[in-house]
Amino acid sequence: QVQLVESGGGLVQAGGSLRLSCAASGRIFSINGMGWYRQAPGKQRELVATITSGGSTNYADSVKGRFTISRDNAKNVVYLQMNSLKPEDTAVYYCNAEVLTLVLNTRRYLEVWGQGTLVTVSS
Repeated sequence: QVQLVESGGGLVQAGGSLRLSCAASGRIFSINGMGWYRQAPGKQRELVATITSGGSTNYADSVKGRFTISRDNAKNVVYLQMNSLKPEDTAVYYCNAEVLTLVLNTRRYLEVWGQGTLVTVSS
């Protein structure tokens, strides 16, 4: 039973900043990739940023240069620092992790999702 819990969402004016956090807990042996996704009203969920266990990052073009993903492997936490926020960044943000856990008494990687945290950017 692995859980991801996001926090840090809220209301911010355009140009402002927010820092999202996502903590993983449960039967975790290790975490490989972690990432952030978002879903705006009427749109499909899209990838925002990913980070590997080694620290390599990847960003959607729409957030490149404004958002920074990072992780604390000791705490099993991934962060998303969001700067220069725009109204079009408004969405529910979900974290994702590739978690090595126990499945049918076997260690396997599973993709786990958090419940989401709402980010609203006003103009």
